[in-house]
Amino acid sequence: MPDFHRGDVVSGSKKKFSYADAEKSPFAEQRSGVAREQKLPESGTAHAQKSPFAVQQALERARVVINEVSPCVEAGRFPAKATVDQPVTIAARIFTDGHNRLAARVLWKEAAESHWHTYPMHLLGNDLWEVAVVPRKMARHHFRIEAWLDPWQNFRHELQQKFQAGVPVAVECEEGRILLREILDFTCDNKRNRASGPGAFMVDPIISHSRIDAAQAVQMLDAALQRLDRARALDDLEGEVHTLLSPTLAEAVAVVEPRRFLTQTRQSYPVDVERTAAGYSAWYELFPRSITDSPQRHGTFDDVIARLPAIQAMGFDVLYFPPIHPIGRKHRKGRNNSVTAGPGEPGSPYAIGAEEGGHDAVHPQLGGIEGFRRLHAAAKNYGLEIALDFAIQCSPDHPWLKTHPDWFSWRPDGTIRYAENPPKKYQDIVNVDFYAENARPPMWLAWRDIILYWISEGVSIFRVDNPHTKPLPFWQWLIADIRSRHPQTIFLSEAFTRPAMMYQLAKIGFTQSYTYFIWRNSKSELSDYMTELSTPPVRDFYRPHFFVNTPDINPYFTQHSGRAGFLIRSALAATLSGLWGVYSGFEYCEAAALPGREEYLDSEKYEIKPRDFSAPGNIIAEISRLNQIRKENPALHTHLNVKFYESHNDQVIFYGKATLDRSNIILVAVSLDPHRGQDAQLRLPLHEWEGQETWEVTELMRDLHFQWRGEYQHWYFDPGEIPFAIWRLRPLTAAVVTG
Repeated sequence: MPDFHRGDVVSGSKKKFSYADAEKSPFAEQRSGVAREQKLPESGTAHAQKSPFAVQQALERARVVINEVSPCVEAGRFPAKATVDQPVTIAARIFTDGHNRLAARVLWKEAAESHWHTYPMHLLGNDLWEVAVVPRKMARHHFRIEAWLDPWQNFRHELQQKFQAGVPVAVECEEGRILLREILDFTCDNKRNRASGPGAFMVDPIISHSRIDAAQAVQMLDAALQRLDRARALDDLEGEVHTLLSPTLAEAVAVVEPRRFLTQTRQSYPVDVERTAAGYSAWYELFPRSITDSPQRHGTFDDVIARLPAIQAMGFDVLYFPPIHPIGRKHRKGRNNSVTAGPGEPGSPYAIGAEEGGHDAVHPQLGGIEGFRRLHAAAKNYGLEIALDFAIQCSPDHPWLKTHPDWFSWRPDGTIRYAENPPKKYQDIVNVDFYAENARPPMWLAWRDIILYWISEGVSIFRVDNPHTKPLPFWQWLIADIRSRHPQTIFLSEAFTRPAMMYQLAKIGFTQSYTYFIWRNSKSELSDYMTELSTPPVRDFYRPHFFVNTPDINPYFTQHSGRAGFLIRSALAATLSGLWGVYSGFEYCEAAALPGREEYLDSEKYEIKPRDFSAPGNIIAEISRLNQIRKENPALHTHLNVKFYESHNDQVIFYGKATLDRSNIILVAVSLDPHRGQDAQLRLPLHEWEGQETWEVTELMRDLHFQWRGEYQHWYFDPGEIPFAIWRLRPLTAAVVTG
């Protein structure tokens, strides 16, 4: 049963329904989306108990059903996610009894608006209706769906079938004339079938986005009636049929006709429309202290400024830093996570806090806050946005342990427990107690104020470390509070944990989320995972960010794959998701690992690690080209449009993406074998392209131009060259093909 409902009431009398009576029909609201179970009289019982389900109640119930509404997150409890200028596909199952034809539309508005905007929905088949709305403003939006019986479409369908079958239609033409006159009379009386009393659906005005307005529609109806009269006078039945079947007339009728048995979703469904970078951007992560020519010299923000042209040239949009704050000295970690640091070792930046300050301070060796401000200004000039790490954890030297000791959990012997994420141990980190008596709410507000401080310094993107280990109510409150003040703020959730928790973090407000992509390597693993992410319910709330590596994760796949493996993972991440990221070193194919572990040997988390930026064998050119292809092809700006196709080789994955209007069609094939050459017969989805069999094709990585004809195409993938291909397709006209 649908989760709403008001509908026109049909009188139990034998009086014929008239359009003029539509305004008089009362409305009744069903209190629940599920009909109550009724005890019916037993058949043949002379004195059956009276049914509690009154006939008048049945008459007032909705005749049109609307259900399976999307996007919808937990029945509207949480908002769905969208971005500015990216289509939001709104869909529902809509049906009614018999063969009655329906019409449906979406009502859409920004939360602060007083007007609803309407968009007609289209029937795709099997009762599935759909329309794409393109939001233009960053804000919370709401939508409703309403549907009704459409007598004019019923009439047109019946007339067309009979006329084409050679059945006499003179009576049908007269019925059409009467129906058209009733619609016109109803409209000219300035009536609508939505009640104006307590049963009205909504009080906000409605702005139609129809090609014609009501005044034009009235003129078109009046002109059609005049043409019908002239055709009738000339005994021109075919002329009457032509007028009545006119698509232009149908469009005019749709604007002004009364909406019989109008049904509307009880609730409005929320959609958070965020800025483009929430769903589409390329991230580059580096440790500022490693931008140096010697492990004995601590890198600075000024050193990073010198690297900005190279980062921009690779095509990245966001430059992300691990924590840039003072690092604790007590229990400082040494090289390769050793429990004791040697002289001069810098420690882990995640051990935040020292006598120089806490989360609102900058490590003095990086250049302090003035150095950060210089870097921020320079990055902006290069079109790069800075993202900071927000890690809710403290070193034993953090100032809060002295100023707010009651925000922490102390052991009976006076010591404080260090952080653990089994099997990992973090002796250099202690955690706060969110529900300590004196921490509620002062500590919650203090964390919020740290975010506000960095926003005041020009930062609008925060990567949040291990949010799944902190209370969900805290995150829901903090993100809502921040975004109510600064709606441009983006929060990336780094929660490598159970799916339910990862998804819940997204529902309560996190803009983007790390994923399992880093561990999905086979064809079936990748296609199954992408299908999960790109179909309801997950697609409505979860934005996957595909990092190919992280300082914590040195993927097994690339540890022994050679250069080809790094190219394979780059191509998959860059083309499957609108969001992808690279931790520095990946472009140089760094793969040395701790034996038997998915961790980097000589991890940059515990030491200063200079790099040779011109080292041979790198994949900088290929990453740069991938990012350029992404910028030039809007089909690659989202994961929601991905479709998988046949490749006839389990080592080759084949998929495609297209914009809604098909002005940009991209196909991608990737060999998943970094060691051996693979070839594949790729089956093009001609059934999706209305039979178009001849295409102008550009292979974008190699800048090759050619034509494809037919359903099957062959390609060979050489791991020694580029083990993937990206094609942009444009249909060829007959004139071009024969020319």
